[in-house]
Amino acid sequence: MNPDQADALILFGITGNLARTRLFPALYALAASDDLNMPVVGVGRNVEDDADLRRRAADALVEAGIEVEKFVFDRLAARLTYVSGDYRDSTTYDTIRDCVDGRTKVVSYLAIPPDLSDDVVVGLAYAGLASDGRVVVEKPFGRDTKSAAELNEIIHRHYSENRVFRIDHFLGKDAVQNLMVYRFSNSILEPIWNRHYIRGVQITMAEDFGVEGRGNFYDSVGAMRDVVQNHLIQLMSLLAMEPPVSDEPDALRDERVKVLKATQTLDPTQMVRGQYNGYLDESGVESGSDTETFFAARFEIDSWRWAGVPWIIRAGKGLSSTVTEAVVEFNRPPRMHFASDNSVPGPNRIAFRSKPEDRVVLSMQTKRPGPEMTSEPVDFTVETEDDVEPGRGPYYRLLGDALRGDSSLFAREDGVMESWRIVQPALDYQAETLSYSPGSWGPAEADSLLGDQWEWLTNGDTS
Repeated sequence: MNPDQADALILFGITGNLARTRLFPALYALAASDDLNMPVVGVGRNVEDDADLRRRAADALVEAGIEVEKFVFDRLAARLTYVSGDYRDSTTYDTIRDCVDGRTKVVSYLAIPPDLSDDVVVGLAYAGLASDGRVVVEKPFGRDTKSAAELNEIIHRHYSENRVFRIDHFLGKDAVQNLMVYRFSNSILEPIWNRHYIRGVQITMAEDFGVEGRGNFYDSVGAMRDVVQNHLIQLMSLLAMEPPVSDEPDALRDERVKVLKATQTLDPTQMVRGQYNGYLDESGVESGSDTETFFAARFEIDSWRWAGVPWIIRAGKGLSSTVTEAVVEFNRPPRMHFASDNSVPGPNRIAFRSKPEDRVVLSMQTKRPGPEMTSEPVDFTVETEDDVEPGRGPYYRLLGDALRGDSSLFAREDGVMESWRIVQPALDYQAETLSYSPGSWGPAEADSLLGDQWEWLTNGDTS
């Protein structure tokens, strides 16, 4: 018996978009694997009663493409209870306490706006549900360094740090976790995974669509807060970290945090903000908004392993294609053998792609067929079939980890604060938001981040 196993789950924001698209499918998958043997209390508004909540759950599963088995859904439905109430009203928490029926190892999931977190944490403490419980907090964790520190202080009044689970679903993706396997299960990479052999690293998260009706939310966040400060900096830390000393959750988090501590605070001259033409016409976007839909910056990790190696991160909407990829480029050979005047061998590269498909590509040089002794690049590709059942994606894994008390794939306070410290200049120094055409790769000014002798390594080839 796991002593850290939760005995109840409370989901605040049960009527929101996240619950419909991610949490209900994850709950169904947990019920299917018999890992949800506890009361599940959904808290929100706009639902009439338990039966209405169960109907919403059923609709969400169909929408997610899940082939619902009646006995599994019945198992989930039997655990679902709905509480309607004001998050600032103590009677709401009295009702929640009654629903969990004396259980104390309660996981409370806050799928709510950050400005409501204070009220919910205080309410849970009032009801006696915080002392032995855990709290799961969705991103964004704060809006900047100051607000993140304030939110930490609020939560820590009632939850010790080891019982705070800051969720970033990006860390629950198979492709992202596979980075650690490639890094630490293949000894061939370790001797060359450093500044002596690697020229630079580029991380791209591009989407060929706009805000898709979420203008009201996106306009208050922007590309940097939405994906760079969390998803992509976490990805950088996984690529750059040292091997963990053990399998303990904090051993992995320690190494990720060490990378962040070694990362220099952004130089305002080494970042570019952009906004696609037509963004201001999106529903929910304020007139004259300068919110960026594109953000790119040059990062430097000032550690023994990585000093002098540029890390270029870019993310944006309305770009040429939809692709999430990290490309590591190695130094060229010291001499250019097997090269004519018009054909200079390119460097070796390894690309880790998680979208639109999960694949790893190693680019090497091989002899070009024919009488001439010249080389050409050839790609060695490993592509993973996407055989994950609907509902068994990142939220299934992370919600299950939270119920078991495994914090390995969750952000820790020091890591979150370091991430905000790194990007704070992007908030303090509001650089001009440059226009770009939808279907392009963002403002041309972003090319300056590469220097004179480098190019973007992700060109939108999604074939």
